[in-house]
Amino acid sequence: MPSSFSLRWFVVSVFVVSSSLNYLDRQLLVTLAPLIMQEFHLNQTAFGALISAFSIAYAASTLGTGWLLDRFGVNRAITAAVGWWSLAAAATGLVRSLGGLTICRAALGVGESPSVAAVGKLNGLYLKPEERALGAAVNGIGLSVGAAIAPLWIGVATVRGWRLPMVITGLCGLAWIPVWLLVSRAIPPRYGPTELASPAERERLPLFAVLKERNLQILAAANVLWMGSYSLWFSWTTLYLMHVHNLTLSATAKYVWIPPLVSNAGGFFGGWLSLRWMKKAVEAVKARRRAVWVSAVGALVALLLPLAHDAAWATALISASFFFALAGSVNIYALPIDLYGAQRSGMAIAALTFAFGILQTVISPIIGYLYHHQLYTPVLWLVTIPLLLSAALLGGLRSEHPAKT
Repeated sequence: MPSSFSLRWFVVSVFVVSSSLNYLDRQLLVTLAPLIMQEFHLNQTAFGALISAFSIAYAASTLGTGWLLDRFGVNRAITAAVGWWSLAAAATGLVRSLGGLTICRAALGVGESPSVAAVGKLNGLYLKPEERALGAAVNGIGLSVGAAIAPLWIGVATVRGWRLPMVITGLCGLAWIPVWLLVSRAIPPRYGPTELASPAERERLPLFAVLKERNLQILAAANVLWMGSYSLWFSWTTLYLMHVHNLTLSATAKYVWIPPLVSNAGGFFGGWLSLRWMKKAVEAVKARRRAVWVSAVGALVALLLPLAHDAAWATALISASFFFALAGSVNIYALPIDLYGAQRSGMAIAALTFAFGILQTVISPIIGYLYHHQLYTPVLWLVTIPLLLSAALLGGLRSEHPAKT
């Protein structure tokens, strides 16, 4: 008979598949960007604005969907969300105008807005406190696998067009829903009894009050400073290699899958760091702050990118930067669960994703403008130095009253 440990991690692993599909749906747009830009006559600045359409909708929806997660529970909320974003992804492959494409990307943003909060909440329900950063790292595998799979569609897209991959991945999301419902009902949460309470009982939780708390405001600000590096390599690696190292779209397929894959190791490295310190009796918040500092210093490697003399070296440095971006991120996103517990983690993590959505809305057109004018080095400084500021800001967190799980 499977142990409690293996059952808990099995549930987390099944949930992570939805994260893979989530990021595959997102990454296809940037991976196939040259084909889409050619069809709709977009320059890089205009493409940055298209990414912002997703980000605006994502940011505008996060707090509401975070409330839905805490109010109705993970199963109901995530089932509705996956259904919504899968239909939006499939519809992206059917549109024939830039307006239709923009609407579909915005709809995708609405549907995917609860995904990060749902993962954090699930970790709070199924994992022990010291396991949560590792849970975020496992989810990072899902995200990176989704991003790494996207380049595999380049060959299909160049022959059959960019629309077919969009439709197929959307249908895969719909197929995931019954699998998740079966698994989650067979293996209920162990560490979050309030998840099993009735909607009326959950409704009495002071969900929006958490937004007024100083700790959460610090976390949101730190996340804004941290996620610029993540956003850069998630959305702009393909175009960087094409325009800086003169690769064709087909040639980028040899490289662009590597940084997301390497970032998996970064997530586990960050989770291992905080776990190591927590096992030495270091308090959870302090352990995660230390891990973020290590990650911020390591991420300075990105500033060496202008010295890369070919695409292989550039990919290696981008991968190292992505490694440390994920190492810090898994700890930042574990902090709301440490501070607020499973009950309010949906809303608390939604505040972080809201902050990320605002960041991406603002920074995407800026990066697009700088890329369009071949100002690549300023972009690196723009997203790297704030990592140190983020680590410093987390020093203001207070954990005198840690939440119970």
